[in-house]
Amino acid sequence: MCGRTRCTLRADDVPRSCHRGDASVRTVDIDRYRPAYNVAPGCNLPVLRVDDGASGGNGNGVVLQCMKWGLIPSFTKTTEKPDHFKMFNARSESISEKASFSRLIPKSRCLVAMEGFYEWKKDGSKRQPYYIHFKDGRPLVFAALYDSWIRSDGEKLYTFTILTTSSSTALQWLHDRMPVIFGDKESSDTWLASESPKLQAVLKPYEGSDLVWYPVTPAMGKPSFDGPECIREILMKTEDKHLISKFFSPKQVKRKPELKQEESSHPESVETNFPDGEVIKEPKMEEFEDPSITECKPNLMELHEGSAEKSKAKPEYEEFAPTAEGEKHHRNPFKKKKAINSTNDKQSTLFSYSGKS
Repeated sequence: MCGRTRCTLRADDVPRSCHRGDASVRTVDIDRYRPAYNVAPGCNLPVLRVDDGASGGNGNGVVLQCMKWGLIPSFTKTTEKPDHFKMFNARSESISEKASFSRLIPKSRCLVAMEGFYEWKKDGSKRQPYYIHFKDGRPLVFAALYDSWIRSDGEKLYTFTILTTSSSTALQWLHDRMPVIFGDKESSDTWLASESPKLQAVLKPYEGSDLVWYPVTPAMGKPSFDGPECIREILMKTEDKHLISKFFSPKQVKRKPELKQEESSHPESVETNFPDGEVIKEPKMEEFEDPSITECKPNLMELHEGSAEKSKAKPEYEEFAPTAEGEKHHRNPFKKKKAINSTNDKQSTLFSYSGKS
């Protein structure tokens, strides 16, 4: 697709750019041409076509004629308002199938010379324009078709459309279409020839490495924006380090350095094979050895024999035989209560404790 171009050439430089500098050139309405950095459909541009001998021409030269960009077919009603954005491009693969273009192929082919064109890269809701041109600065030559239409006031209006083709390998990332560009004299002469069987062969993508591009300001999206600022290269912002959102974003937690294998606190793992072939590593339990603690795993046989010997042996302590005096202090309270209750169930008096009767 080609919907915006740059054309700041002088009118007399157009034939030379189209490799027709040595031919006789006749000009028509060239005073309507206004050079601009931001050319949109509906603007007047110089177009080079074969001179058919009308208006005093000899039929051997070319005509440099100023035409409006955006084709208006000759069969359009005179009362209709012309829409130059409807047919500013024509797909080269289907021009022979549509009546608006097929009748123009035999004798209404032309060339359009421009320094470059703009294409937009879509990125979601954003559209970034790029300026595409030749690296050495020479003009691009586009294939085009022209037609004439009689307006309601009787004036004949000449208009043209730029042919497009599939995008080149280098430009597929930007857009799937591009204008048909003639990079040499042979291809441009073939398109301008009155009868040529090789027309479809020259309508192909331009694959030359000298076609370059760079991003430009999105302000040139408005047709009213014009001037050298349209082709000034801009720097694409990949990452803005001063965004407010980054100021409020949480800080990243610094990870502790991983322990080395010999210093790792985790035990070694042991592989366990399952029937289905899956291998799972289980932690290997290390044996804990402390020389200050004796082994506490008892032998059942030794434990049984030791308990039997202890039952037969005499106790290491002597049984305590309480004396009469000690019995007073260590007497069982239950026995005391029983003794008190057995003395004719008479309650002791105060004199019994003091030894008086």
